[in-house]
Amino acid sequence: MPEQSTQDRLSTEKVLTVDRIEALTGEIEDIDAGMAGANSDDEHDPEGSTLAFERARISALLSQDRTYLEEIERAQDRLADGTYGTCEHCGAAIPRERLAARPVARVCVQCRALSG
Repeated sequence: MPEQSTQDRLSTEKVLTVDRIEALTGEIEDIDAGMAGANSDDEHDPEGSTLAFERARISALLSQDRTYLEEIERAQDRLADGTYGTCEHCGAAIPRERLAARPVARVCVQCRALSG
């Protein structure tokens, strides 16, 4: 099977991420609908704390996916302007293996290690 091009891989990642965002948004809407008619006293409502925890968990995942979507779009911009695969800190080429593992990488391994 031929290797997927970077542009195709980023496009696939974007579609999958948008799908996850839509699914998570639907889950939050369902939780909110369930919480709307429920007792708002989480301390005494056994379901309230569970719903609040689940909503917080899904909100965190949604935030991560939105951030990742922005990273994908920036990677697509770098691909379009010819700077994809070049470290934003030192200007060195980002190793192919790193880009294969993390297609949105903006810095090389050495610079990433230095930044913590």
